[in-house]
Amino acid sequence: MSTPIVTVASNEHHQDLCVAPPVAGVALRGRIRVPGDKSISHRALMLGAIAAGETTIEGLLLGEDPRSTAACFRAMGAQISELNTERVTVRGLGESGLQEPAQILDAGNSGTTMRLMLGLLASRPGAFFAVTGDGSLRSRPMSRVIDPLRSMGAKIWGRDSDEFAPLAVRGQALTATRYDSPIASAQVKSCILLAGLHTDGQTTVTEPAKSRDHSERMLSAFGAQIDLDPDTNGVTITGGATLQGQHVVVPGDISSAAFWLVAAAIVPGSDLTIENVGVNPTRTGILEALALMNADITLENQRDVAGEPVADLRVRSGELTACELGGDLIPRAIDEIPILAVAALFAKGTTKIRDAAELRVKESDRLAVMAAQLQAMGATVAEYPDGLDIAGGATLTGAETDSHDDHRIAMSLAIAALRASGKTTIHRAESASISYPNFIETLKTAIGEVS
Repeated sequence: MSTPIVTVASNEHHQDLCVAPPVAGVALRGRIRVPGDKSISHRALMLGAIAAGETTIEGLLLGEDPRSTAACFRAMGAQISELNTERVTVRGLGESGLQEPAQILDAGNSGTTMRLMLGLLASRPGAFFAVTGDGSLRSRPMSRVIDPLRSMGAKIWGRDSDEFAPLAVRGQALTATRYDSPIASAQVKSCILLAGLHTDGQTTVTEPAKSRDHSERMLSAFGAQIDLDPDTNGVTITGGATLQGQHVVVPGDISSAAFWLVAAAIVPGSDLTIENVGVNPTRTGILEALALMNADITLENQRDVAGEPVADLRVRSGELTACELGGDLIPRAIDEIPILAVAALFAKGTTKIRDAAELRVKESDRLAVMAAQLQAMGATVAEYPDGLDIAGGATLTGAETDSHDDHRIAMSLAIAALRASGKTTIHRAESASISYPNFIETLKTAIGEVS
């Protein structure tokens, strides 16, 4: 029996993922599916919880982050069935509104849960809420949503001059506002729109570049009045609508598909199809970036599912070329920068990534962590305040690496390890389950190593 390429070692605290490809390499072939879109899963649970009537959700992501969202809204009175991928039922609270919970709301590792939820909590008059998260989330800045909410009249307090969780919220009747966001952030935009949903008048958010638009699409589908202004990347919500429960079909998450797009592009002999992937134009920065790198990717079976564009993505290995990534592309690919850094290692020339300072306040400082971990594997990477320079033509060597409890770092290092000589160990690899619970099993399937 051949030696397995992918192995897992666990101890009482953490899980180590070991990847040791043979000298001849291993190709990724066949057809795979990725878990449901995390952004859409969060929003379906939240809007279903505050809507009147019943919402049903197919294809929900079963990662830790959506579980945190479900737990928070259950604590506030919503009836949410056991989470599964086939059918989740949410009986919403409608006009009765979110109930004051008896316990502290725990958002776990999920910035989406905490930041979006704050807009709903702040606009629930008379109720008191306390919100916390894990160590990583408690270190991530919350003033970017607290400040605009306060301009609407919100009462929110937090640690270290109201910058960090744990947070306390006293719900108020808020005042509609126009907020010109200095950053392109779907979390900021969505938080303010959700606050505006329960505010008299019109609330508008503008951005310097268009961020992902799942909130606008879903709010509109649930019955909110949403108006768009393409000239300002502006979104306006008219307050006072009662949302109505809907049937939501969650497509595969393109952020999860990104790991396989890069893997098949860089591993010689690969020909892989990723089925049923959401290709919302505000999320396809990964496809644009890989196109700039001359990756061989085609969209097949394009269709529309429940208001979201979906396609099968076929990717074949080939020679990549370096490029410059920055500007308006970055908000559409912000979660995929770590895996794009891996692609850049095998592109001809030096790839430059800029305008990505937002990565420093994710689950980890993704610029610093990716630079250090790839350097440990023999890559030449230069770090800048807002990006990286990555020299192509790398010859990687297996090494001891660490995810820093960041799911996207863990999975990116696993893909890089497919092109390294020797064994690569990724410590704290269990973090992958935050967004991709069956990542390791899918990796084994893609390389033909089904246990």
